[in-house]
Amino acid sequence: MRWYSVLAIYLLFWTLTLFLVLPHGVRTSHEEGAEPGPGHAPSAPHQFSLARKLLWTTIISAAAFALFYANWVAGWIDRDDLQRFSDRVFGL
Repeated sequence: MRWYSVLAIYLLFWTLTLFLVLPHGVRTSHEEGAEPGPGHAPSAPHQFSLARKLLWTTIISAAAFALFYANWVAGWIDRDDLQRFSDRVFGL
């Protein structure tokens, strides 16, 4: 696999992981027992740490991509395995 393919696939993993990580641990001002600031939506997070979200996103996406790449190199699961799995599960 070429380096730019590896980079593109990793960025896809990273982006998907970011959207999965963003909602975790978010608490609104109402849940914290505080008043929202002027102009803030009631559903806005009380405190938001972008650095923490980016760190968790990078860690989780790196682990998921490492498994993907290891499978790519070692060939643990291939297209035939996926076809047999879908036939068994979905009865196609």
